[in-house]
Amino acid sequence: MNGSAAYVEGAVDYTTKIPNNVNLAEDGRVLKALEQWHPGYIDWWMSMGPEGFQASEVYLRTAVSIDPKGWAKFGHVKMPEYRWGVLLAPQEEGRLVNFGAHKGEKAWQEVPGEYRAMLRRLLVIQGDTEPASVEQQRHLGKTAPSLYDMRNLFQVNVEEGRHLWAMVYLLQKYFGKDGREEAEGLLERRSGDVDKPRMLGAFNEATPDWLSFYMFTFFTDRDGKMQLESLAQSGFDPLSRTCRFMLTEEAHHMFVGETGVGRVIERTCEAMKAAGIEDPFDIARIRALGVIDLPTLQKKANLHFSLSLDLFGSEVSTNAANFFNSGLKGRFMETKIDDDHRLTSAVYPVLKFIDGEIRMVDEPALTALNMRLRDDYVKDCQGGVNRWNKLIEKAGVRFALSLPSVAFNRHIGEFAGVEASPDGKLLTAAQWAKMRDQWLPSSGDGEFIASLMTPCWERGEYARWVSPPKVGVDNKPGDFDYVRIHAG
Repeated sequence: MNGSAAYVEGAVDYTTKIPNNVNLAEDGRVLKALEQWHPGYIDWWMSMGPEGFQASEVYLRTAVSIDPKGWAKFGHVKMPEYRWGVLLAPQEEGRLVNFGAHKGEKAWQEVPGEYRAMLRRLLVIQGDTEPASVEQQRHLGKTAPSLYDMRNLFQVNVEEGRHLWAMVYLLQKYFGKDGREEAEGLLERRSGDVDKPRMLGAFNEATPDWLSFYMFTFFTDRDGKMQLESLAQSGFDPLSRTCRFMLTEEAHHMFVGETGVGRVIERTCEAMKAAGIEDPFDIARIRALGVIDLPTLQKKANLHFSLSLDLFGSEVSTNAANFFNSGLKGRFMETKIDDDHRLTSAVYPVLKFIDGEIRMVDEPALTALNMRLRDDYVKDCQGGVNRWNKLIEKAGVRFALSLPSVAFNRHIGEFAGVEASPDGKLLTAAQWAKMRDQWLPSSGDGEFIASLMTPCWERGEYARWVSPPKVGVDNKPGDFDYVRIHAG
């Protein structure tokens, strides 16, 4: 298959070691660099990827096209043999830079020299998150509540691996020796490592159980969606095209999180009803049923939401302004915003901690871009929480989940080190210490959740703390063999 023909048709060229739709067959330098990087990637995958399942056959989807109507095929494959590759969304003829100081110029096909260091940093930070989440989740297969869930975990993992490839391709192609060194660094850092941790805090946290995984894929992968959507606006066209295709895959990760938590909610409410328990705070009786009580779900949501908010950085940021002004990183859905897309004189309301009070203050819109993106993120999260609450309401249980204040449990930005309750009330250190375990998972909560994490690997069977999904992957029947488990 000719590389350029494959691209025109929207298909992926599988004739090279690295599947791609960017005509690598005719780009010998980059193809060689990626082939040299490949063994290190496989070594990383074998040592830091899903532990104990590298020989298992998993029903995975693999991208075979960039046509949204038929971009993936499904089939059983061993994960180390998954065809990771380099896939970019179609090039848009005549695409322009849509924001910042270069608004109206032709989108760049090469890196503008003055923005080289800035763009490289964006790629490295995005690239670093991808292997980090695989490392965080590497032990979860052993306690999978079903083969369906195990398969979804592994699908998320291989796609995070492919997203790493996406960033490494851009580094290798456009940044020469510097790019090759950065690509090596992406394989050397480790989530939670004392000496070489991952770059962002949330990606150094443990993911010890499946409820944490569902919350992570709902909250933290949603941050990934917001960042990718902003980078998809980039005036550097190869980055825009890369992120647009990554968003196609990212949607599944958030689906896994939202439906995972939803299935926990359904099972809990069902068990409560069957046992005649009406009070959702009758935690001991509910836990005795072998399900996760709703107040504990709230605590887990509080934790993962607050950790994910930290990923947006400081509310007021000159770096964010520089990324925007340079045309490298836009806002969420930039082209749909009704303003001049330059923001030289605009303001944006920012929540700040001033003189011991939480206040809303107008800041220059250019430096408040992180705040705006975080606001968009909070709205997006709220939609999912509303859908969870409909499940609880439908079950007839009197309880509602909520997002905590953005001042709650923060470690970066305006509210780092500020003690605040989930409803945004300022507290003393003593008050916080007294109430912490009411708002965030305690060691006892963790031990209880861990006690439920016993594997359920029979076809069509599910652990008792989670409901089956409404529909199978690829419309497969309930007892489909999503994972054929072999030792390895």
